[in-house]
Amino acid sequence: MFKNIQKSRTIKLSFFLLLIALIAVPLVSCKKEKKVEKETLVNVRISPALTKQIRPYIETTGTLKADEEVTVSSEVDGIIKKIKVEEGYAVSQGTLLAEINQIDYALEEKRADAALKQAQASLANAKSEYQRKESLFKEELVTKQQFDDISTRVTLAEADLARAKASLDTSRERLSRTKIYSPLHGMVKEKKVSVGDYIRNGSPLFQLIKIDRLKLTFTVSEKEIAGLKIGQDVVFTVDSFPDKKFKGKLNLIYPNVEERTRTLQAEAMIPNPGYVLKPGLFARLSIYTAATRDAVVAPLTALMYDNSTVSIYVVDGNVAHQRIVKTGGKYGENVEIMEGLKEKEQVVVVGQNNLSEGVKVNVAR
Repeated sequence: MFKNIQKSRTIKLSFFLLLIALIAVPLVSCKKEKKVEKETLVNVRISPALTKQIRPYIETTGTLKADEEVTVSSEVDGIIKKIKVEEGYAVSQGTLLAEINQIDYALEEKRADAALKQAQASLANAKSEYQRKESLFKEELVTKQQFDDISTRVTLAEADLARAKASLDTSRERLSRTKIYSPLHGMVKEKKVSVGDYIRNGSPLFQLIKIDRLKLTFTVSEKEIAGLKIGQDVVFTVDSFPDKKFKGKLNLIYPNVEERTRTLQAEAMIPNPGYVLKPGLFARLSIYTAATRDAVVAPLTALMYDNSTVSIYVVDGNVAHQRIVKTGGKYGENVEIMEGLKEKEQVVVVGQNNLSEGVKVNVAR
């Protein structure tokens, strides 16, 4: 009986010990797992923060336009007799563009010249008679009425002479306008008439453009307006010459913001020696808004965004620390870090999405 009781107690004790062992094993295993987890390292790549010289700028796009574009029109009626230029011709101010048949205007000038000579003769005759009668009037040999009549004739003759002079000047001016000259130094964009066409006063004949310098028109967003100032440097490229940079100066800022797009229009003046650039070309441009200065920069790939908050991870030893930073402009593959980072600090550029504050890392080489 006693042996059975002792045997039963031994079995119960063994069972109890087995149960404790079964419970302890998961706990030990769990602690080991936690210990292993804590020792896991996150693989990252890093790049040092550098101090570089930067020049703040605004990037946008624009279109090249002719400095001036004018429509040359006829100032008289007539038939086109000669055309001296074609599309694409370079012209200077005063270049003869076309001639209108001037026969009618030449005859008109001759008639006006003859009328002027007749008026001059009439005035001379009236003045001569006036002098005679003036002497006779002083001697009371002619009546006052007779003297007043000759005075009136002289006045009328002077008026006729003035009209004749004006008519001759007008006819000569109309004759001169049968020749059409270029008002600017530029190129012929379009020829609108041909020899033999009958044109009227005001008919458009040529479209001329001035392209020894061009206007580069563009827009900037309203948040960038404060950075614009007259005289700032503008650098741009066009698809026609992808490896060449062209330069100009900001010379016009429009006074109003476009309400629909919330943008402001501006204009730069671009030198164009050799007429290399053409009106209508699309341009990608940078407007430099300040002088060159030193700044701490980091790769763009290091930035992490959480709504309006920008952060990066910095490695100290083998531990990652999160930093909230304030960024400035972008410069190629880098971004200016205005606050939150110092030169030579090691910035995580790959693997930061797997990090949290204080995590140990393995820097990949």
